[in-house]
Amino acid sequence: MSDTGVTVKKNVDFSEWYVEVVLKAELADYAPVKGCMIIRPDAYAVWEKIQEVVNKKIKVTGHRNAYFPMFIPEAFLKREAEHFEGFTPEVAWITQGGDTSLEEKLAVRPTSETIMYSMYAKWIRSWRDLPLKINQWCNIVRWETKATKLFLRTREFLWQEGHTAHQTAEECETEVMWAINMYKDVIENMLAIPVLIGTKSESEKFAGALYTTAVESIMPDGKALQMGTSHNLGQHFAKVFDVKYIGEDKMDHYVWQSSWGITTRLIGAMIMVHGDDKGLIMPPKVAPTQIVIVPIPFKGQDAEAIAAKTCEIADILKTNGLSVILDDRQEYTPGWKFNQWELKGVPIRIEVGPRDLKNGQVVMVRRDTGQKIFVKEADISDTVEKLFQDIQDNMFAKAKTMLQEKITAVMSYDEFKQVVEGKGGFIKTSWCGSPDCEAKIKAETGATIRVIPFEKEEPKICCVYCGKSGKDVVYFARSY
Repeated sequence: MSDTGVTVKKNVDFSEWYVEVVLKAELADYAPVKGCMIIRPDAYAVWEKIQEVVNKKIKVTGHRNAYFPMFIPEAFLKREAEHFEGFTPEVAWITQGGDTSLEEKLAVRPTSETIMYSMYAKWIRSWRDLPLKINQWCNIVRWETKATKLFLRTREFLWQEGHTAHQTAEECETEVMWAINMYKDVIENMLAIPVLIGTKSESEKFAGALYTTAVESIMPDGKALQMGTSHNLGQHFAKVFDVKYIGEDKMDHYVWQSSWGITTRLIGAMIMVHGDDKGLIMPPKVAPTQIVIVPIPFKGQDAEAIAAKTCEIADILKTNGLSVILDDRQEYTPGWKFNQWELKGVPIRIEVGPRDLKNGQVVMVRRDTGQKIFVKEADISDTVEKLFQDIQDNMFAKAKTMLQEKITAVMSYDEFKQVVEGKGGFIKTSWCGSPDCEAKIKAETGATIRVIPFEKEEPKICCVYCGKSGKDVVYFARSY
């Protein structure tokens, strides 16, 4: 792999292209620990921007952030058999502390339901304690055995997990739907990635949940990526962990619970959906650096005047709350700098040379289209604001076109298999609702039901696999 520039075409070797972009754009690196990754500052800055927006949305609706231990007693996981069985293959265990063998194994947090709900049972006493809405930002460890793929499949990753308790099934249902729609809004409006939204099948739901809702999108290689989930846990965990409250009727009642989360795989999705053969294309709303200013060097008095003008422009834009880098390094040519900042996906590049100085203007270049615009100095701030929205909108529109092109409605199982092996993407078809049909399709094609849309459609054909009456219109796909 060469030191600079992306050497692989996105449409020739998508997987290798992705690795090159992640490494060369300095978003992440492989850790010394097998299966783990290091999130570098630019990528972590994207995660921080997602955190900032999600925190605002959850806090305004009465959720509060907390933190729970990453060590979970084995007995806690075993108390919920379905949940425990679902996670056992991926759990990392601690059996020794220092020189002492532990009396009970400790799981390194694969998810936090069990440890959190053991505390909810202690904290919740009466109806006045409800709803309890707690969120935590933390790391998760799942001992993946598949090949490491930075941001998408690693043994440790970062996430946000909300866990709520309610008096009624209706309140819990409202919470589940609020969370999944909140994720849809964040992913589409911040990351400019359109998604499908709906429920998971029984086979694909979260272990221990009543049902699972999800947002799913498609990547340029035709594989689906789960972008976020919101689970209705019903009273299942409440009964296991004895999470009860005394109602206004003076009687004991089990709470109704939800849990929901997104992870750093969102960053991987952003890279795959928007990147091109030059590298990243960052949506302005999450870009670590939104604008780079590159002086076009010239000797004599012009050089001093250009330096002063670029500093002035940078200060004005920073005052407006924008993330700006003035790249006045002398050891690199403008062309080299252009390539570097295109690799990093900076949404807008501003160039200032002698001619621009003379004409009282700057040159703005969009990363998403490469379009050059000549802008008068007085109009810089207004133009930047407009361009940011145009870029964000254009990136979403382009991604939506890709999503629509990668949805194929099929009428037969033969056609289903042809699409899976060829075009890929989402396969829209009818399903009878049988887990047996779903399992056979997965075994034969590798495709799973990614989502059963909230907006129901009347099946136009019988079940694509068995030919019996169609129950739901669903979206199948191979996935990450």
